Amino acid sequence: MKKEEKTNVMRVLDGKKITYTSHSYEPDATMSGGEIAVILGEPLEKVFKTLVTQGKSGQYYVFVVPVNAELDLKKAAKACGEKAVSMIKQKELLPLTGYVHGGCSPIGMKKQFRTFIHKTASDYDKIYVSAGKVGFQVELSPKDLIAVVRCIEADIVTDA
Repeated sequence: MKKEEKTNVMRVLDGKKITYTSHSYEPDATMSGGEIAVILGEPLEKVFKTLVTQGKSGQYYVFVVPVNAELDLKKAAKACGEKAVSMIKQKELLPLTGYVHGGCSPIGMKKQFRTFIHKTASDYDKIYVSAGKVGFQVELSPKDLIAVVRCIEADIVTDA
């Protein structure tokens, strides 16, 4: 990693005295979550992506799912008590969260939205989420992530 480059996510974790390991890689604009998992040398199930949706009510919700899984919009809507949820447009991401596509983290968004994490996160001692900047990931305990973000564990991905 470059000389102690800290992202906002890392500063939030430091401030809350949460143990994490930062990882950096040379980003590519077309890089998928699966490719990031390969770079990290980790199974796809341990590397999570952050997705932002909007419910019929107008409320925003954040879903954290493994990079090899697809968010099931019906299960997501049920989890947050909405009739339906839909993915927000990419151009809305930065003004809403403070993060760009490919660098969106559930930690340290401009505003804290109700956040749900796929129930498999707790199967692991450590998981990876974006560190809030393209090319950076943080590895931390799912219990710490759930505590910091106040995530709700739920079954929110499509069945294989």
